[in-house]
Amino acid sequence: MPRSAKNSLKHPVFREPTFNEATTSVDPPGFLVPHPSDTALYNEISALLTKEVVSFEKSRFKDKDLLLLADIYGDHGPDLIKQIEKAGKIIFHALGDSGATTSGKKYKNELGVADQVTMDCQTSNQANHPAFLFHLGDVVYDFGEAQYYYDQFYDPFRNYPLPIFAVPGNHDSFVTPNTPHGEEPLAIFSRQFCSPTLTIAPEARSLHRTAMTQPGVYFTVDAPFVRIIGLFSNALEDPGVISSQSGKWPTVPDFQVPYLKAQLQRIKDENYKGAVLLAVHHPPFSYSPPPEGQGSGGNHSSSSDMLREIDTICAEVGIYPHAFLSAHAHNYQRYTRTVKMEGKEFDVPFVVCGDGGHNGKQGGALLPDSLRWIWKDVVAARKP
Repeated sequence: MPRSAKNSLKHPVFREPTFNEATTSVDPPGFLVPHPSDTALYNEISALLTKEVVSFEKSRFKDKDLLLLADIYGDHGPDLIKQIEKAGKIIFHALGDSGATTSGKKYKNELGVADQVTMDCQTSNQANHPAFLFHLGDVVYDFGEAQYYYDQFYDPFRNYPLPIFAVPGNHDSFVTPNTPHGEEPLAIFSRQFCSPTLTIAPEARSLHRTAMTQPGVYFTVDAPFVRIIGLFSNALEDPGVISSQSGKWPTVPDFQVPYLKAQLQRIKDENYKGAVLLAVHHPPFSYSPPPEGQGSGGNHSSSSDMLREIDTICAEVGIYPHAFLSAHAHNYQRYTRTVKMEGKEFDVPFVVCGDGGHNGKQGGALLPDSLRWIWKDVVAARKP
């Protein structure tokens, strides 16, 4: 019988993480918990979506600390690291906006994307096997309600055999009116992804995926050949916000400014040779044409102030990421930005990967060769 929040396990009983079910099962036929139409809710809170930001807790780690991929795998971590190093590359999946809404009408799109990344794990040989999935936010629609995590996250990814890291999206953090204390979306998100111990969250019901042990909603994954700095861009529909911006958003703590600076400084001090990626839900840059315009741009535009803030921090340290990963706009976009730093110009890819199922027309963007490409063509050309 599925467990509820009231009778969930109160103490961790797991020594090793679990990422998928022992037996492969077919796609679920639909939601277990009926999901009402989101139109009425959006009409009610449309004005709040432009001004309501949220606070969040400081990471359990110190600003220079790293979340090691080997630790996430438990006892199997050392063997995994050896396999990646032997292959000379790291492969991972990245997607955002996987949650499904509209009374389940988009559910088949999410299931298709989840099946696609799962199949990639099943068909890849050891040298080309993915190591993890990095979710770029909006795991659950509409606004991170606990009752939808099983249908929109655990069940679609029940056969996915790898760790799933995640930064929260605006739908994983916006607090709707009359939300009970303790049931805020970030609290629920943290229960799934930022657990201090190995346990199974009540939202997983009868499934066995253990909660991730990220130190907070912002963190840095360190793996062979790559270091991914994940930032939380808060709860607005637009734009993304990573700090108070000198008091403009007083509810937002400034934890991520010294954090990003410390992570970049560590990269500089170590003369780190791998790829440095920055992952954030709201796109620092994206194409969003007006309704009468032409093209197939996304439905969310750039977060220019956030990008300027990131640029300023990078310039202070003298380190710039090799690439940016984001979501939010419900399609796949890729741009190359020329960045000048310390007298040199570098081409930096900006990838928007918001087609994880919520839109569904294009399918999830698999990245089986992206880090191989970054390692050969970008990292070899310059230091991070």
